[in-house]
Amino acid sequence: MVPEAEFGSSYGRGKDRVRALRPAWSGDRQRSTTCAFTDSATRSGQNGRMHRILTGMAAGAAGTTALNVVGYLDMAVRARPASDTPAETVRRSERLLGITRSGEDRDDDDVEHRRSAIGALLGVGSGLGVGALYGLAAPKLDGAPLIARGIIAGLTANIGTTAPMVALGVTDPRTWPISSWLSDLAPHLAYGIVTAATWDLMDPK
Repeated sequence: MVPEAEFGSSYGRGKDRVRALRPAWSGDRQRSTTCAFTDSATRSGQNGRMHRILTGMAAGAAGTTALNVVGYLDMAVRARPASDTPAETVRRSERLLGITRSGEDRDDDDVEHRRSAIGALLGVGSGLGVGALYGLAAPKLDGAPLIARGIIAGLTANIGTTAPMVALGVTDPRTWPISSWLSDLAPHLAYGIVTAATWDLMDPK
């Protein structure tokens, strides 16, 4: 039979050991739960950001289609020739970077056709890029009217395509007549409004 004093002492030491172990085990579990929650929140935030980028690019593709439709309608109605500024922008970029499109630095038809195609592809890329930016900025634009968001997106696209041309000396908007301003702004505003409207239809919220 164990003496009462010895039993009480053993029991007390056992309780002390349990108390000594409990905080470490409890703290580890708490830290593990916190880390898991943080990792899950980080992954969720990254997935949400990527979703907004991809949805914005899809909206930008729709906006780019609208931009091309309005531009070609203007060309058909006014018998206006296609602009050569995208191809000229590519040509000046090549010279700036020391790139040539043929065995020698000449401007034959094949080279010009390639430049024209590259210029058009850069325009499409710009439309997709602005759409991706719109997707990232969309949470901050919540509550703004569709027209206002469309104008912001359209002007951003306009600046994104015109700024490189101005920087390379291809064009100077200060010398444009009113008709040229309208021909440039109308397609970009169509881009912005269609991009914003398409985003609303595909809103990932």
